[in-house]
Amino acid sequence: MKSNKTIALSLLLLTAQFTAAQWGRHQTQKEPDPIVKSFVEEVENNSQLEELAFELIDVIGPRLVGSPEMEQANDWTVSKFKSWGIDAHKEEFGQWDSWQRGITHIEMTWPRVKSLEGMQLAWSPATKKPVESEVIIMPQFKNEAEFKNWLPKVKGKFVLIDQYQRWGRPDYQMKEFATEEDYQLIKEQRKADEDAYKELIKNTGHSKNELPVVFEDSGAAGIIGSNWTGIMGANRIFGAKTKKIPTIDLSVEDYGLLYRLAQHNKAPKIKVYAESKSNGKSKSFNTIAVIPGKEKPNEYVVLSAHLDSWDGAGGATDNGTGTITMMETARILKKLYPNNKRTIIIGLWGSEEQGLNGSGSFVKDNPEIVKNIQAVFNQDNGTGRIANISGQGFVHSYDYLGRWIDALPQAQKKHIETTYPGMPASGGSDNASFTAAGVPGIGLSSLNWGYFGYTWHTNRDTYDKIIFSEVKNNVIVAATLVYMACEEPEMVSREKRVMPEGVDWPESREPKRDGN
Repeated sequence: MKSNKTIALSLLLLTAQFTAAQWGRHQTQKEPDPIVKSFVEEVENNSQLEELAFELIDVIGPRLVGSPEMEQANDWTVSKFKSWGIDAHKEEFGQWDSWQRGITHIEMTWPRVKSLEGMQLAWSPATKKPVESEVIIMPQFKNEAEFKNWLPKVKGKFVLIDQYQRWGRPDYQMKEFATEEDYQLIKEQRKADEDAYKELIKNTGHSKNELPVVFEDSGAAGIIGSNWTGIMGANRIFGAKTKKIPTIDLSVEDYGLLYRLAQHNKAPKIKVYAESKSNGKSKSFNTIAVIPGKEKPNEYVVLSAHLDSWDGAGGATDNGTGTITMMETARILKKLYPNNKRTIIIGLWGSEEQGLNGSGSFVKDNPEIVKNIQAVFNQDNGTGRIANISGQGFVHSYDYLGRWIDALPQAQKKHIETTYPGMPASGGSDNASFTAAGVPGIGLSSLNWGYFGYTWHTNRDTYDKIIFSEVKNNVIVAATLVYMACEEPEMVSREKRVMPEGVDWPESREPKRDGN
């Protein structure tokens, strides 16, 4: 028997050969399959993507798990599928604390008057009435005893909890315009500031996630943070840890203003009015749509995207674009591929953002479906055209994915780089729920378009960030791959690769079904 290292080396050599072969095939021009050609014509001449995006992102808006807007999105997607003649339903998988965002007004009232840019975090308690108080910062504690001695000072105050940023400019601007000497000094100062902040948090004796509750228990009026991405105007908006006092995220500019005023003993004051509704427990759903197979109805091909989002903005690129891609793909398949051999399932998952809970629940709750899934195609990383596809660690993925990708029109195929057999996804998006269960869960990975710095989980993830020509490209890719997977004569191999030493194939995790 060959050693694992020998087998792994052989696989690496085969991967290089497969990549070269795939590149050679990509250069081949050929007339597309008539059905694929019809997909292209429908996308180019009758796209519904802009209308779908408008209804989902602008009208319904952000889709926080457990919120009324999330259930509204479930109901809307079901209705839309049915209007296309596709059977669809909501499939319950658990429950979550239901919270609905209201308005957030934040003003500085001393030493001058200024409206501040910011919002409450998800699940933040409402203020009921405006709360006005002084803002304080944490000093550079030397040890936990110093922190405990200082802690009573938070009573009745708003506490700034995040790192102060000396420069509210992105690194790329610094690099472009600063002298080499200044740029080096700026990098060194930023690193020193980051290290000092980490030391400050360490010396409190608490983690950063614990501190909001510590301050709440000590009588603070509220928590003020600034989860800046490093891109001007973009802050990540996640969930509050507090249960009684508001947690607010401010722009890097306004956070810096308050920090400097407090640092120079100007005793700045702010007034916060935050509205929200807590509605107890709410059921959580996936939207499931089904186009029955005509020859092999008990074998399945899955279109996958998560429907939920964080709620700092409209959830346009995370994951509105993935959702509308899969919806539009389903519409086109229903219209132009009437004799689909295998059953096509469209899964629009809930609670992906809290740990792939919707897709994970589907895998756990539907073992008879899962064991007969041919492939899952998942899209979840922004508006860009699909540029990378991995075999997800399945040894023979080149055999079938290679054929399916080869059926793409050259205009789409030329953009795609492939990796075989690749490595299985262990998290990150919903294809990982299926891959862990031994199903080829194929991630359709898109070009970045500033996703991780600018729109991912931020207050800038809005409709205007969508590049519809790129999304149209992705519909053609998804429709073609599903068509080819349905037409594949036999079920594809699920043989897994030999994993590198010390690395195991991901295990299926128990999804969270009762969130708070």
